Amino acid sequence: MVRRIVLTLSFLFAVLQVYTQTAKYSNEFLSIGVGARGLGMSGAVSASTKNAEAAYWNPAGLALMKGDRELALMHSEYFAGIAKYDYGTLAARIDNTSAIGLSVIRFGVDDIPDTSELIDSEGNINYNKVKSFSAADYAFMFTYARKTQTEGLQYGGNVKVIRRTAGDFARSWGFGLDFGMRYQTGNWIFSAMGRDITTTFNAWSYDLNDQMKEVFTLTGNDIPESSLEITTPKIILASARKFKISPKWQLLSELDLNVSTDGKRNVPVKTGIISIDPKLGLELGFNNFIFLRGGVGNIQQVHTVKGKKETTFQPNIGLGLNIKDRFFIDYAFTDIGNNSIALYSNVFSLRLMFNKKE
Repeated sequence: MVRRIVLTLSFLFAVLQVYTQTAKYSNEFLSIGVGARGLGMSGAVSASTKNAEAAYWNPAGLALMKGDRELALMHSEYFAGIAKYDYGTLAARIDNTSAIGLSVIRFGVDDIPDTSELIDSEGNINYNKVKSFSAADYAFMFTYARKTQTEGLQYGGNVKVIRRTAGDFARSWGFGLDFGMRYQTGNWIFSAMGRDITTTFNAWSYDLNDQMKEVFTLTGNDIPESSLEITTPKIILASARKFKISPKWQLLSELDLNVSTDGKRNVPVKTGIISIDPKLGLELGFNNFIFLRGGVGNIQQVHTVKGKKETTFQPNIGLGLNIKDRFFIDYAFTDIGNNSIALYSNVFSLRLMFNKKE
């Protein structure tokens, strides 16, 4: 029991201390991806997505959605169900050239025991003082996309509002902008997406009672103070190609290059200023009805137990069904980058199209 209390307190303190820093991987929950199609292709879908999910992958693609309105939904769980990840987008066409969308993303861990008041000042244990809290990240994205007068060229952008909380004692608000462009000529598609192009700022504030401050002091932890967390820009360059194998069989391939600007990361191409993380995705379709997908991403160099370096990667697979161009069901077998088969998750997502324009 004592060990469990210590572990719980350590987890609570770690959560609060991470939030007080200007983290290198700030707002990283927004890098997981949305929709089982995108996850099954390892996130290599920035150029080819042209439906409601484009609001996340590249807002320029939202201008090409076929329906008057579209609804996209997804729920997944990670780390054996400890963390829950939810996403939804409602998109609507304004006219033949423009569209808007509203997206909500939540990544959270719920029912975390708060044992900071378990032991009183006299050393007595009172289990009635044990409460629970959630550590959750939210993102609200408002999207606008438009076709240009240049044939095949679209652009779009997001205004993001970010809310992050750890119970009642830590919270932040953040704001940022995304901008994307997409160009298609023949069977080739090229796109560029800038996330947090103006740099996104999260302002953290804390509300700790005297007892919690005392626990922090006695355990050798710093008392958190209000701080500013910065998310630096990320550029995603993508190229996709469509192949017609036969009248009923089609193949789509896409390569995405995620260029981060927060310094050196463990990716194939890295410098002291930028790092480039490549992702490759494939989608084989039959009669525009059923789709088989696969992707490779999260390529890293790791040290083995023998002290040698080896290159690892994360494979993902998925399936998709298109029911009368109005109801879409997608499935992916994926994780968020742990390279462990034990932590892979089954992800399902739905997309509904309303009042399709013929």
